[in-house]
Amino acid sequence: MDKNAIVIMKSQFDSIAHYDEESQIEFWYARELQNVLDYTEWRNFLKVIEKAKTACETTTHAASHHFVDVNKTIEMPKGAKKEVPDLKLTRYACYLTAQNGDPRKNEIAFAQSYFALQTRKQEFIEDRINLLRRFEARARLSKSETLLSKNIYERGVDDKGFGRIRSAGDAALFGKSTAEMKTQLDVKKGRPLADFLPTLTIAAKNLATEMTNYNAEEKDLYGETSITNEHVGNNTAVRGMLEARGIRPEDLPPAEDIKKLERRVKSDEKKLAKDTGFKNKI
Repeated sequence: MDKNAIVIMKSQFDSIAHYDEESQIEFWYARELQNVLDYTEWRNFLKVIEKAKTACETTTHAASHHFVDVNKTIEMPKGAKKEVPDLKLTRYACYLTAQNGDPRKNEIAFAQSYFALQTRKQEFIEDRINLLRRFEARARLSKSETLLSKNIYERGVDDKGFGRIRSAGDAALFGKSTAEMKTQLDVKKGRPLADFLPTLTIAAKNLATEMTNYNAEEKDLYGETSITNEHVGNNTAVRGMLEARGIRPEDLPPAEDIKKLERRVKSDEKKLAKDTGFKNKI
């Protein structure tokens, strides 16, 4: 998502913010939020809101404090007017709605950051979007590595063999062993190297792992040697692609410990839920 898109979306979200004098908090109407989140059908968006309500209840926060039913008058053809059901949503309610929305939509990724931050300065929103992308990349890598472990176990490779295969892949991608990369990035003992890698490198490791998963099945590979050769070849190919674009993965600076980032995000969510909420149901 480029900066121009972020500026435009920020303006759209700012424009639909309202202020409740009684509760002294900002809120958003669900039907207006529906439009900026690019949901064309109210019934589909309402399903997302219901999921958000459920998520709210699981965090021990009363959904009624964050999702308030109201009626709204809309203009109809020929000057007629009609009352339709709507909801007043706190910032936390909007955040949970975005969390349960379609992750393929750029508007959803933006909304998660916009409503999570107490300040909506553009640079903070941009930073948080990048953070969420890193979380997503790390989750995909974990999933593909878990699948690789399962695949190769069924093909005659034990846990120690899996470790050797993964290390050989790292050596091909970075030109250095996993241990050397951990030392370079100051990774504590027992922590995965990927928890300290930037998003680009995580994505590179994931691509090579996905290729190994695919070819292990497609070529019906068996045994540690053949799968190691496949994984090394895939990581070498990915490294070659990066180098062709002037990128050496071993030279990229380390990223912040992803576990610390997870704790910070959870802390932000708790603060968001605590600091918003209608004092009285409207």
